[in-house]
Amino acid sequence: MRATPKVRFAPSPTGLLHVGNARLALVNWLFARHGGGTFLLRLDDTDAARSHAEYGAAIEEDLGWLGLDWDDFVRQSDRLDRYDAAVARLQAAGRLYPCYETPQELSLKRKRQLSQGRPPVYDRAARDLSDAERARFEDEGRRPHWRFLLEDDAVEWTDLARGAVHFEPGHMSDPVLVREDGYPLYTLSSIVDDGELGITHVVRGEDHVANTAVQIQLFAALDFAVPEFAHLPLLMGDDGKPLSKRLESLSLKALRREGIEPRALCGYLAHLGTSLAASGEETMEALVAGFDIAGFGRAAPRFERSELDHLNARVLHHLPFEAVRERLGVDGADEAFWQAVRPNLSNLAEAAGWWRILHGEVAPVIGDPALCKTAAALLPDEPWDETTFKAWTDAVKEATGAKGKALFMPLRQALTGTDHGPELRVLLPMLGRERAFARLAGTNSRQAGS
Repeated sequence: MRATPKVRFAPSPTGLLHVGNARLALVNWLFARHGGGTFLLRLDDTDAARSHAEYGAAIEEDLGWLGLDWDDFVRQSDRLDRYDAAVARLQAAGRLYPCYETPQELSLKRKRQLSQGRPPVYDRAARDLSDAERARFEDEGRRPHWRFLLEDDAVEWTDLARGAVHFEPGHMSDPVLVREDGYPLYTLSSIVDDGELGITHVVRGEDHVANTAVQIQLFAALDFAVPEFAHLPLLMGDDGKPLSKRLESLSLKALRREGIEPRALCGYLAHLGTSLAASGEETMEALVAGFDIAGFGRAAPRFERSELDHLNARVLHHLPFEAVRERLGVDGADEAFWQAVRPNLSNLAEAAGWWRILHGEVAPVIGDPALCKTAAALLPDEPWDETTFKAWTDAVKEATGAKGKALFMPLRQALTGTDHGPELRVLLPMLGRERAFARLAGTNSRQAGS
């Protein structure tokens, strides 16, 4: 591996990032940071019809939320002149040739080849056209698309994730690099960018393996250094199918809205497909230090939302107050409140709910009126601390004979309106005597003057 890697994450701004995109962005970022290298964000926006500025902005926002900073940034739409220059070089070298077949004609060729048991590889018929035939097509209004002439040599490389890869000649069509409208396709623009911007490692999904065999020849044709490659298995959804931009529920925007912590998502995705599991305590620095591209297996990992939710809760349970102070969404919250509710949260939004329970209006649930009445009468005078609850419940137990669930559940339901939550020993001092008395009496705490 080269000492100082330069990698890139190159999404198209045609939709929201989903967790599959995020995993590749994270792996590239970890690869760069682990090797002391450079992480480039490149927006592949040459498809003007499908690219939108709002998606580009959303990509930057999502990466920022994840904590993935970039060292360099480019838009392909700003580099069209570089692609034109590369086209001219390839044309001059005889490696780019014009083709005039329509999509329908190409489709018929492929069907005919398949019916004959042959691979659907382009037959290079356009190279045999005479000047007169080309002129006739032009007169008909046809505009050429341009194909890259592949050399008849096997292509081999050692993949950092897959090991040795070998492609025999004759199994690949000469790829189209320029559309009829003159715009470059991904294969050309990506290689020009990777070559001119000094990308040393290309880390991406295994659906690009066949593309790599073509692109290695294109790197060489343009006199660029060939980067190293790592092709990771695609991330699958709960249904076992590849994730898609159309899965809005798994977009980063949706996960953020649902209260997923970026630290939880990064920890989960960084370990997905490896033999290790996230603990919820990992920092980004720890993920960088422990990163190993060779640690990813060949099997397609499955994104399990339930596992992410479980990890999200564990992450919250380790976060200090300073990490959430500005995001709690409540005024007056302090360290004591956070320490009290933190062990019971599955997402940060639930903290605001507990703040309302402690300081707002709650409809108490009086499951045992007699016990609650006795408990209200036995409430000690303030000030209260975490020892108050035990002394108070010991008195209630002695007076009523209730114990265990029969004692604690009616008190919890009356004081909080719920049957679960943080320990009452830490909630009771925050609740205060006046509010606790009103709820045990079955009246609304706000009506009681709280």
